[in-house]
Amino acid sequence: MDLSRIRERIEEEEARRLSRWAALARNSRGRERPEPEDDLRTCFQRDRDRIVHSKAFRRLKHKTQVFLSPEGDHYRTRLTHTVEVAQIARTIARALRLNEDLTEAIVLAHDLGHPPFGHAGEEALDQAMTAWGGFRHYDQSLRVVQLLERRRRSDGTWEWGLNLTWEVRDGIGAHSKGMADLGEEEAGLPQTLEGQVARLADRIAYVHHDMDDAVRAGLLKEEEIPADVREVLGPTRGRWLDTLVRDVVTHSEDQPRIRMSGPVRQALNRLKDFLFERVYLNPQAKGEEPRAKRLLRMLFDYYLEHPDEVTEEYRELLDRGEPPHRVVCDFLAGMTDRYAVRKAEQLFVPKSWEL
Repeated sequence: MDLSRIRERIEEEEARRLSRWAALARNSRGRERPEPEDDLRTCFQRDRDRIVHSKAFRRLKHKTQVFLSPEGDHYRTRLTHTVEVAQIARTIARALRLNEDLTEAIVLAHDLGHPPFGHAGEEALDQAMTAWGGFRHYDQSLRVVQLLERRRRSDGTWEWGLNLTWEVRDGIGAHSKGMADLGEEEAGLPQTLEGQVARLADRIAYVHHDMDDAVRAGLLKEEEIPADVREVLGPTRGRWLDTLVRDVVTHSEDQPRIRMSGPVRQALNRLKDFLFERVYLNPQAKGEEPRAKRLLRMLFDYYLEHPDEVTEEYRELLDRGEPPHRVVCDFLAGMTDRYAVRKAEQLFVPKSWEL
C-alpha cells in the first residue's frame, strides 16, 4: 500500500467537508521550527499525538481539579477534567463542521501548566513570582509545550519543546477566562473557531462537573441550584450539558464566532457564581488550601536558595541560562500533588531515629 498520499487525502477531505470558517491543516501557519510533513497524519493530528505522549499530560492524573486529596475515586482530577472538556469540544466542533483534530489538540494541552493543588497552587506560585510578573497556568501551559517538554525525534536525537503548530499554541494561550463572566463580545479570544470552542467547552465542563462533585461531597443539594438557572438549563444536571451544547451549536452554525444565546449565557454565568459562593469558597472544600499554599511557598523558597537540587532536566535549564526563579517555578508547577507532599516531607519533616 502506498502511504505517501494518505495525509494529502485527509487534507483534501477536510477542504471538501469542513465549514468555510474551519481551520484547515494544509493552511496552518506552521511550526516555530520547520520540519518535514508526516505521510499519515496532518499537522494537527501530530500535535495531538505529541501532547498525549508527553510527561506533562500523564502527570495530570495526579493533579487536583477542585477537591484536594479527595476520599474516593469518583472525584475529578485535572486529567478527567481534560477528557470531559475534549468530549464536549469535539461534539461541538463536529456539529459545526470545524476541525476536530485541532480542537482536540488544544483541549488536551490547555491545562498542562496547572500546578499541584488546583487553583490554590496557582495562587501560591502567583504570589511567589510577584517580583517576576506572577504566574498564570495558561502561560505556563505554553511554556510546557514550547520549552519544558523534551521530545525524542525519529532519528533518536532530543529537542526541547513539542514544536506545535501556531494554531494549537494560540488556542492554549487564550483558553482561559478565569472566573470572569462570559460576555456577548469578548476580547482576547483565540483566533480560530476551534480555539473558541475549546475555551467555551472548558467553562461548560468545569461548571457541570464541579457541581456534580460538590453534590457527591455533600456540600449542596441539587434542589438548591437557583430556580432561574434550572428554568433555562433544565431541572437536572443531566440536562445541562445537552442544553448548553445545543445552544452553542444553534447560535454558532455558519458564523465567524462561537456564541451562546443571551439567556443560556447568563444562566451559565449565574451557575458559575453560585459555585463560587457555595463550593470554591466553602471552608469544607477549601479547608486544606492554606496548608497547600504554605507547602508550595516553602518549597519555592527552599529551591530558590538551593536551585542545584532540582531534578536533572531542570538543572539543564539552569545550565542553558534560565534564571533560578523561573526554573524553580517550572519545577514546582510540573509536580503532582503527591510528589509535592513527598518532597516537603523529605525536606521539612524530621526523620525518625533510634538511640
